[in-house]
Formats: sequence, structure tokens, C-alpha cells
Amino acid sequence: MDLNIKRKSTKSVSTGSLVTTYPHDLQMYRVPPIENITLQEFETLAVDRLKLLRSLASATTLKGHRIYSDEWLQCILNDLKSEGLKYYMKLCTKSECNLSESDLQARRKDHIGHFILRLAYCRTEELRRWFIAKELELFKLRFYNMKMEAVDTFFKLNNLYYENISSEEKDKIIHFLRESTPHHQVDNMKFYKVKFNEVLDLVKFRKVYLNSGYAFIPHSDFVSVLSAQYRTHLKQSLAIASQHLSEIEQDERIVTLLKGLHLSYTGADYSIAKAVVPIESLDTLAVKSYPLCMRQLHEHLRLAHHLKHGGRLQYGLFLKGIGVTLEDSMRFWREEFTKIMDLDKFEKQYSYNVRYNYGKEGSKKNYSPFSCMKIIQSSVGPGDCHGCPFRHCDGNSLKNRLQGYNLEPQAINNIVDLAKRGHFQIACSKYFNAVHNVELDLGLNHPNEYFEASQKLLRGETKIDFNNGQSNGHNDKYATTELHDNNMEFEEEAE
Repeated sequence: MDLNIKRKSTKSVSTGSLVTTYPHDLQMYRVPPIENITLQEFETLAVDRLKLLRSLASATTLKGHRIYSDEWLQCILNDLKSEGLKYYMKLCTKSECNLSESDLQARRKDHIGHFILRLAYCRTEELRRWFIAKELELFKLRFYNMKMEAVDTFFKLNNLYYENISSEEKDKIIHFLRESTPHHQVDNMKFYKVKFNEVLDLVKFRKVYLNSGYAFIPHSDFVSVLSAQYRTHLKQSLAIASQHLSEIEQDERIVTLLKGLHLSYTGADYSIAKAVVPIESLDTLAVKSYPLCMRQLHEHLRLAHHLKHGGRLQYGLFLKGIGVTLEDSMRFWREEFTKIMDLDKFEKQYSYNVRYNYGKEGSKKNYSPFSCMKIIQSSVGPGDCHGCPFRHCDGNSLKNRLQGYNLEPQAINNIVDLAKRGHFQIACSKYFNAVHNVELDLGLNHPNEYFEASQKLLRGETKIDFNNGQSNGHNDKYATTELHDNNMEFEEEAE
């Protein structure tokens, strides 16, 4: 992949060349992009593509919609709309061959974004699996929305020589097609004749008619043939990309982005508080509106009057995000810590870190509160109480803590079971429901998002239909992770 990145664009791509390069909305991504792009566009297109793929994952994993259902698609489109990704909305709702400037630019961004994520997700087997799975979902989604004319054009452009069976041949086997094909209006559908080993996924679930080594598949299921080819192509391409990482990473401008992209947080920005929260209300808020990870930190601080570095960092940034000012935060930590140490020790060893969180010391950056994924992946040692309790606490400890909060036994068992099976963020959503005595399908990916959703609910800004427990007033974000800031050089002061 030749991405010659410049801080200022050195050449633009003419509409004529875009017509030649991108004649169709749907691509197999066989040819990498060769144009010059700016560093800013490189990062923007990478993050846009990541948001798209994460929307696909969130619609099923966090929201529980059946894949490829109308609700699943609408959830994805709503998410893309909230993120301002109109060009991906267009590509996901229709796949055609229009040659307008907006269509061509959408295909160009789609093309470049895909190849950038290849570089970021070729590093490990786990990353490759996730990337291939999501790209296949996206490919199928877009194929399902193609018109018949666009399908024929797609075949020709990609040298896919598959012809539908004749009307005469179809009439001879129409009875078998009706019995074996799980679709309505079989009589009006186009069918293709392919070798059975090209659609083993359909054969496995007995969704096709087989005869003499051939499978007869309807147009709507032909994506199985294409996705098998696409999967093979992606596996091979990612393997090749991983072998050339050392060459790519010679460019220091992109190496940090590519290495941390899979951990980047793409949701709402909580680095700037939307309101001011007085520290006198923290005890009450900890019970009503804190996620469990922050509640246990607050309780431990009140009990021991001290937190280790990891806990101070995680909780301090959370407090900043919910609206605790620097002055109040300093007073909060000072009043608690000086219960076990003198003021001079606090000022020398701990006050610097509080000011650092707010960008008043060191590099003076405006650091964001940690996302769920960053907390989940944090290292937790003996005596630490930061991290994600759904991941870092054993089942018995987690259950005892939840029982201490007088939650419903069935809810506790459900939460503990989800945590044991590795569904940490879903467990957190169920904890939200248990604390607030509601049944909402929240896609929680950030502690401050949890706090914000709780406050909206308590203020009556989230409308609840108690017949089905669905929220009508909360606009969820489905980002999953946050960028590990390699420049965040907090000093490991005395514990």
C-alpha cells in the first residue's frame, strides 16, 4: 500500500480518475490507493472507518439486535448519523453506480479507510479475526442493499462470471427450489448454479437445493459465494501486510496512530465537563449514579483515606469529566488524604498529580477520563482497587459486593454470570438496570457515559416505556475503546 503522506496535499484527484477508479459503490478492495493524502485526512478516514465497524459490532453485541434485521440496520444508521458519517450512511443504504461527485468521494474515503485499518489490524491474529468478521458483515450489508442492475455491474467489474439459470431450467426444478429455499416469492427470484463447495455455509444449514455437485442459490444468498472469496482475500492481504510492518513503521508520524488505533476511543468527549458538580454531593452520587468501577474507588477512598496511583488517576479524571472543578478536586483529595498524613506531605507528593489531571502541570494537556476498554485492559496488582470490577474481581468478591448494595438476587446472578463469561460492559449495563430498577438496552462504553445516562434518568429526561423497558430519550454512543496516550507521563509518586 502506497500512502505517501504529506502535511499539505501535493496533488488532488480529478473527477475523471475517480470515475475510473471507483465505478461502483461496493468494492472487493483488491487494489490499494496510490494517491497523496494529508496526515490529518489519514487519521480522520481511519477513525471514520473504525466508528463504522464498531457500530456493526455494537448493534449486535451491546444492543442485542439480530444481525441484518431492519432494527440492526436502523441502529447502525442512527449511530452513523449521530457521528456525522453521512457518506457511510449512503454506502450502507444503497449500492449503485452513480457517478456524482458526492458518490465518488464517498467511495474514495471508503477505499482509503479500509486499507488504513488493514495496517492497524494486521498485527495479531486476534485483531485480524475481528477486522475480517466486521468487514464481512459490512460487505454483506451493502450487497443486500444492491439493486439487480448494480449486482450485474458488480459481477462484470470484478470478473465474476456467474449467470442465472434459464427460465426453462428453473421451471424443471421449481418444486425443489420452493422446498429448499427459505425465502418467499421463490418464483420471482433469480437463481445461480455454482459448485457446492463455494457455498458450504449454506449447505451446512440446508438452505440450498443440491443436484449433481451443484448448488442452486437465489440472488439474496449469492453473497455467500462472494463473502467466501472476500474472506480468503482479506486473510491473505492481512498476512502480507503484517510481514511489511517494519517498513511501514519507519514513518514516525503514523506509527503511533496505527499501533493504538484498535484501542482508540471514538465516542463522546468527556475531557470538558458539561456542568459543575460540588464535592459535597459525591457521596450521594456514588450510590445513585456511579458505575461500579468508580463507586468502589470512592468507597475505598472514604474508608482508607488513600488511593494508589492507578486509582487516583482513574478516579481523578472521572471526577474531572463529571464536572468537579480543579479547586474542588484539590480540596476533596486534600481533605481525605490529610486524615492519615500531614498537609506538607500531601502538597509535596500528591497535589502535583491533581493539577496534572487538569492540564496545569507537565505537558499541560487536557487529558480525557478513561473509557471502559482502557479500564478493562489496565494492569491491577495486589492492593489496587482500580480497574474494572467485572473483570478484575473474582466471582465471589463481585457477588458479595453486589449483595452489599441490596440488589435483587436474580439481577446479581445475571451480572456475575455475564462477568464470568467475559461480557464486562454488558454486565455493567445490567448493573445500571439493577441500581435504577429499569430495563434499558444501554450500550455503555465509558464511565462518564454511565454517569450521564443515570443523571438523565433521575432528572426525568429519559422517557421509559415500562411495558418494554426501552428508552426513547437517550442517544447512546457505541464506541468501544480509548486511545492509550503514549505521552501521558504521570509520575509514579509515593504510594
